Amino acid sequence: MPKVEIYTWQTCPFCLRAKALLNQKGVAFIEYRIDGDEAARIQMVARGNDGRRSVPQIFIDDQHIGGCDRLYELDRQGQLDPLLTGS
Repeated sequence: MPKVEIYTWQTCPFCLRAKALLNQKGVAFIEYRIDGDEAARIQMVARGNDGRRSVPQIFIDDQHIGGCDRLYELDRQGQLDPLLTGS
């Protein structure tokens, strides 16, 4: 199974939506709650490929996926499941 990581803020509605989709798909993920943690945010930005500071930011097998909208877009296009199953 691919390693799924998500950087979140506890009360962020987009974070909640992204986690809901991952949970719906039965995907285990590592959540990094970075509420007010600037050092963690800097680490998140450094891992990404577009300099985004917004949350959530999602990584699958260290590949930067992006945020909630991108996750749902990949799902609509039928491209998310292959990433989540490693196929």
